[in-house]
Amino acid sequence: MRIQNKIIVITGGASGLGLATARYMAEDRGAKVAILDLNDEAGTKAAAELGEDKAMYVRTDVSDSESVAAALDAVTAKFGAIHVTINCAAILGPSKVLSREGKATPLAKFAAMTSVNLNGVFNMMSQSAERMLKNEAEAGEERGVVINISSGAAYEGQIGQCAYAASKAGVIGLNMPAARELGAVGIRVNAIAPGLFLTPMAAQMDEKIMTALKEQIEAPKRLGDMREFAHCCAFIIENAYLNAETIRLDAASRLRAR
Repeated sequence: MRIQNKIIVITGGASGLGLATARYMAEDRGAKVAILDLNDEAGTKAAAELGEDKAMYVRTDVSDSESVAAALDAVTAKFGAIHVTINCAAILGPSKVLSREGKATPLAKFAAMTSVNLNGVFNMMSQSAERMLKNEAEAGEERGVVINISSGAAYEGQIGQCAYAASKAGVIGLNMPAARELGAVGIRVNAIAPGLFLTPMAAQMDEKIMTALKEQIEAPKRLGDMREFAHCCAFIIENAYLNAETIRLDAASRLRAR
């Protein structure tokens, strides 16, 4: 699918990898982007910087069906269609099986993570696909592309990442059945499992912590550039033969137990 002039929805688009991708798609690739997030200040600022003709911000809770429906309706009202959805929205937080005192972790804590990181991804994917069905198939093949963001933790979850790792592994599990179902109507589904990237939050880490993280990375021995993530998204969008795949974008790094 060509990127220029396409409408790209990005959840978690007000910061980090989502924001970097929104900027790349709008400024470098000529797309129009819809930033869906809960950070009103950052989202409004980002959309204003990119320009009213190229971007919009919509406050969206991906775990809430009505919120997602309203957001996607707003996008189609402004830009006329939705061609690509990139699901970057996620939450982090520690979650062990047992506490230090040997007590079971409350189920609500686990469920809070999966409600955003997994249920939210499915919610966005399904509602986006419904709207993508209305698009005319490009080159007789593609009506839309969905990119769901997983994590290296889906493969090598660290101690204390039970909920996060499980939710991100679930994202990978969505790939094949969703791609098989939606491929019949011209919608591809792929995922990216990013490693350690130099986001604004990571850039504020103590130098000792940063050095320790780099030791886990094989080559190149550095944190990823956010534009490299955005470029990977572009590659997935443009390569019509890529479907049901998860790309590990991590410089061959593998997370340790701690």
